[in-house]
Amino acid sequence: MALALDNEQHRSLAPGDMVWIPGRTFTMGSDHHYPEEAPSHPVTVDGFWIEATPVTNRQFTAFVKATGYVTFAEKAPDPKDYPGARPNMLKAGSLVFTPPKSVNGPDISQWWAFKFGANWRRPYGGLSDLRGKLDHPVVHVAFCDAKAYAEWAGLDLPTEAEWELAARGGLDDVEFAWGDELMPGGVAMANTWAGTFPTHSTKPAGKDRTTPVRSFPPNGYGAYDMIGNVWEWTSDYWSTRHPQPAAKSCCIPQNPRGGPADESYDSRLPDIRIARRVLKGGSHLCAPNYCRRYRPAARHAEPEDTSTSHVGFRCIKRPVA
Repeated sequence: MALALDNEQHRSLAPGDMVWIPGRTFTMGSDHHYPEEAPSHPVTVDGFWIEATPVTNRQFTAFVKATGYVTFAEKAPDPKDYPGARPNMLKAGSLVFTPPKSVNGPDISQWWAFKFGANWRRPYGGLSDLRGKLDHPVVHVAFCDAKAYAEWAGLDLPTEAEWELAARGGLDDVEFAWGDELMPGGVAMANTWAGTFPTHSTKPAGKDRTTPVRSFPPNGYGAYDMIGNVWEWTSDYWSTRHPQPAAKSCCIPQNPRGGPADESYDSRLPDIRIARRVLKGGSHLCAPNYCRRYRPAARHAEPEDTSTSHVGFRCIKRPVA
């Protein structure tokens, strides 16, 4: 497909349920929030298509039925990958959020627990299942699972820059994907935490976790749930800060990628050499009193081997030159 096609032609040729993101130069990152978002800097990204929603349980079910794929969370960990791990913990499972009645300090283990048997089919562990959730985003997917799905679908995972461009919806110099107010006119624009995190949600029972895709308004490009609902994997390795912008305007990075894998390792865990990737978009657990990462510029580090009840993904397709 020729790159010389204009935006309207690309839009009309969107593959499947995808929306066209016109290529452009935009300001990536932010200097006003968390340090890992800085410095803000101009980048140029070529146009691409992105899935209108995160990959759903319905779509992931079709993938598993067609391929027999087994996700990372459904397999027992290999002891040699986790030196020092207690043998009784080396069982298949995943991290599940459970709201505590009270908290004492910032230790996240008060609301996150590794549950044996938790996986994409059983999102809360135990006997939970996907009934009524086929149109919710799939969760408990590690990076390798998202990558496997993308390859099966003939797609790819977005870079951090591609994801952020798509999330901004064509808006520049605003805080959120829809403007400068979190809840314009008191209207919720995304599935984020309501109440005091992590102990008290003001949402009705059963409505305080993931929601069906398209439950909230799309952004300016027609993409849903770019903010909130679930964090989304990107293909870039994690870095603690963005690179400094070039001194000359002629040197704006074109289709930038993250740094090397060995710089993404968690220095707090010197014995575990597992690369981390960038997550984007925030989730239903982001709250003003705790995690204000419901913004396009926000970013978070996630080890490739980690799956949780609030992380999913969506895919992109780049035009063929």
